[in-house]
Amino acid sequence: MFKSDKPKRRYGQKGFTLVEILLVVVIIGALAMMVVPRLTGRSEQAKKAIAKSDIEAHLATALKLYELDNGNFPTTSQGLDALTSEPMTSPTATNWNGPYVEKKPVDPWSNPYIYKSPGDRRLDYDLYSEGKDPNTEEDNIVNWE
Repeated sequence: MFKSDKPKRRYGQKGFTLVEILLVVVIIGALAMMVVPRLTGRSEQAKKAIAKSDIEAHLATALKLYELDNGNFPTTSQGLDALTSEPMTSPTATNWNGPYVEKKPVDPWSNPYIYKSPGDRRLDYDLYSEGKDPNTEEDNIVNWE
């Protein structure tokens, strides 16, 4: 029989050495330092994109369906709640066929969207989010631009 070319390990020499573990930690740290700066700020961009999509597509479609069914958009006092439950205030929704959205519309910053009908900027309705900072208008996402 042939002797194995591999040297046999002695008892207690199983596993990784401290140098090997440190080398892996340094490599993972270097990779993280390259990736993390590229990802910072992306969550805020994603939130803005979601709000824009809600305003220009999802909620706009729901409001148009409401108008097709009832002949008018919900009033400012009825608000976007008229999309989730039938409004009981005037003008009544005689052909309400909702819910038009599954849950109460809130923006990605957990604030309600602001709705006004008839709008100040558009004839039908104004719909917007105050963005991350409700105290400034610079980051508002609106349906009139």
